[in-house]
Amino acid sequence: MRAFLREEIDIAAPADVVWRYVMDWERQGEWVPLTRAEPLGRGSGTGAQVRAWTGLGPVGFWDTMTITGWVTSADGSGSCEVLHTGRVVRGEGVFTVVARGPEGSTFVWSERLDVPAGRVGAALWKLTQPALLAGVRRSLRALAARAEAEPRPGS
Repeated sequence: MRAFLREEIDIAAPADVVWRYVMDWERQGEWVPLTRAEPLGRGSGTGAQVRAWTGLGPVGFWDTMTITGWVTSADGSGSCEVLHTGRVVRGEGVFTVVARGPEGSTFVWSERLDVPAGRVGAALWKLTQPALLAGVRRSLRALAARAEAEPRPGS
């Protein structure tokens, strides 16, 4: 089964500020609960690799990713596409920042994931999807608050 998740949030911060914050993998844990991300090597651009530990203490899993697409624009917008290659999370994800003028942007988080374990996995996905979406929405609100507090270039 393939599952699709997409959420977005408007942020009162310039796109370049949001993009830099979102792509700072080591800071992802500031807005994604129970997650610690780290680049493997250079950490940005097509071909770079990232891994994220999701869990509490020693109980959790590594989400390994390869960046398969990386686009930035002069207005600060950007898009990072990843291929999840881990044992637990597999599929594709995209982080996109879209400029909405000089002081605003929209962040879009989308995932197309392979749900493991056949019918049992599909049933568990249906049961847990509302809680997962609520968690993503909470993460995006935290992202917005933190990105809005980030220093602006030249300030």
